[in-house]
Amino acid sequence: VQLVESGGGLVQAGESLRLSCAASGHSFRSYTVAWFRQKAGKEREFVAAISWTGGTTYNEDSVKGRFTISRDNTKRTMYLQMNSLKPEDTAFYYCAAQALGSTITSPKIYGYWGQGTQVTVSS
Repeated sequence: VQLVESGGGLVQAGESLRLSCAASGHSFRSYTVAWFRQKAGKEREFVAAISWTGGTTYNEDSVKGRFTISRDNTKRTMYLQMNSLKPEDTAFYYCAAQALGSTITSPKIYGYWGQGTQVTVSS
């Protein structure tokens, strides 16, 4: 499975962005998928995840009510709608797929990663 992110950019605080992650390979449909982000000088951190059916989502506390993860298995694409962006959301955002375990917030259990896309929020 190959993952390619798009949609990052530079926005002002309070604005919105939608990230997309396009996947190759039919197996994408059966994977839990997630978004992580990495801020400068920090470890990669969990943002949100969604089950293979799309019926269950998980969000990190700081993004609850602002970010929404979704997926369209017919298009092999996942999304992260980010509203009310804050300067502290500035980071490189990565999509990940194939959770090999139950700790979905850990980057270690994901087998496939995209190359990342930069999101910068100015104050």
